[in-house]
This record gives sequence, structure tokens and C-alpha cells, in this order.
Amino acid sequence: MALLETHDILVAFGGNRALDEISLEVEAGKVTGLIGPNGAGKTTMFNVVTGLLAPGAGKVQLDGKDITKLPPHKRAQLGLARTFQRLELFTSLTVRDNIRVAGEIRNHWGLGDNLDASVEAERVIELVGLQEVADREVSEIPTGTARVVELGRALMTKPRVLLLDEPASGQTEQETRAFGSLLRRLVEDGLAICLVEHDMALVMEVCEVIHVLDYGRMIAVGSPEEIRSNQAVIEAYLGAPAGL
Repeated sequence: MALLETHDILVAFGGNRALDEISLEVEAGKVTGLIGPNGAGKTTMFNVVTGLLAPGAGKVQLDGKDITKLPPHKRAQLGLARTFQRLELFTSLTVRDNIRVAGEIRNHWGLGDNLDASVEAERVIELVGLQEVADREVSEIPTGTARVVELGRALMTKPRVLLLDEPASGQTEQETRAFGSLLRRLVEDGLAICLVEHDMALVMEVCEVIHVLDYGRMIAVGSPEEIRSNQAVIEAYLGAPAGL
């Protein structure tokens, strides 16, 4: 059974269905892709999963438990973490402090397994490769590097499921390759990752299963090889008639 599941999620704004009965599965130990053109509903889906947006219908389950009505902080305490399409960092703090503060917040959740936030922050900084910029303020580092800081901050909460919203945006090719290697290492340790990303090379490299949204509908689910050759996906991305 998948660690994270959604069933028939419906979200409508006015008369427009932003998500039209969307079901999704994210398994532990795998990177699952969620892709689609701009406006397809990907970030809306993340907002539903993390509790920032209530669906009109449907269900969100984490490890078999219905969490559809839980607030965001309760879902975080159960092991959901995310990054954002628009960076959400404390720009006046250093990289180290941005990461450490997430551990301190986690310690206030009352989970009974408090971290030494300073020690854990150093471990995470080394894991994600931020040692050289750890003492710099976030406002001073490139966007691609700041994306990794946000990932590190999410990891400080000890998530079971990690939702990444366009994490390669602003990264160089070299940074993206390193990021892909990092994602593969994280899932080897049992983490479940759902990746929203426009860098198709990264998606095809790290994802085992890819879900494709278009105008709020799920138009394809499959392996990278299956998605590459799917005519509905080609049409959604390229505007070419199906069958060409």
C-alpha cells in the first residue's frame, strides 16, 4: 500500500474544476513525479495534501489514516513536509539558522523524540551539501542554492513524505544533477518523495512512476518510458495533435 494516497480529489473555483477527481499514490522508497503544463493543478494538489486547501470532495490518506480534515500542523506532525514553488525562507538568517529553526519547531510538537537541533542541523547541512554556504545569509546566496536550503529545512522535521514543488527552478545543470543524486539517496533510506518539476530530464531520471495532470485532469500514469511515448502527454506539452 502507498504511504500517501489521494482518492477522487475535487477542487473547483467558481465553475472551473482545478482538480477533477484526482487519485494519486506515493510509495515509500520511491520518487513519484507529478507533472503537467502551467496551470494543470499540481500546486493545488500539494495544497490539498498538506491541508492548505480543503477539497470539495475526495480523501487524503497517510499510511492508511484519513487526514482529509486535519489542519496543516497536524499533518506535519504525522510526517508530511513540503517545499514551495515560491521560496519560503527566512532571508535575514543564515543557511544554518534556517535549517536549525525547523528542528526547534519540531521539538515543540511534543512527539517525545526531541532533537539536538544544532547537531541535527549540521548533519542535514552535510547531507544536502551546504557546508560552504552555511554561515551566509540566505539573501546572499543564489536561488538554486536557496532551493536546497528549503529542502534541508524540510528534512529537519524528519518527514515520512516529502512534497517538492519545482525544486530545480533556478539551478544550474550541475546543481540539478547533484540534486537528482541527493533525491535518490533520500529514497534509499525509505523516504517517500512526490516531485513537481518542469525539468523533464530530472523527472525522467529520478522518478519511478509519473502522474500527468492537464487542466485538472489526470491524463496519464506510468513509468518514464511510458510517459515519454504517451500521445496525450505529448499533446498537452507540445500542442501537437494526438497520434503524431
